[in-house]
Amino acid sequence: LDFVATAVFANPNLGTCGYTEEQAHKKFGGIKVYKSEFTPLRNHISGAPDKAFMKIIVETYTDRVVGMHMVGHNAGELMQGFSVALKMGVTKKQLDSTVGIHPTSAEEFVTMRSADHESKEPPHDSK
Repeated sequence: LDFVATAVFANPNLGTCGYTEEQAHKKFGGIKVYKSEFTPLRNHISGAPDKAFMKIIVETYTDRVVGMHMVGHNAGELMQGFSVALKMGVTKKQLDSTVGIHPTSAEEFVTMRSADHESKEPPHDSK
């Protein structure tokens, strides 16, 4: 049950799927973490101050996406869709090759190109 999407329908929404950064580091060793914080277009237009935060966690040695997390409007809805991709073993390269729908918040998940930080520890025994 590693890739079951979970949501908290508060204001703002919280959506998560897969491992947290700490869990992934403990299980896999080397990980890359991609982050984005932005004001969605709908908030620019309405003048709402709400921002969105997104994070992708990638196992360094396989390029497999092992966690996706979001705080912001429709986070639960987005995680439900991305949970299928994580369950099927999507890689960061595959996310990067996806054309996002513009302008949507989901587009941000497929346009994050630079890792915020990386751990290069050797892979742990994942048994």
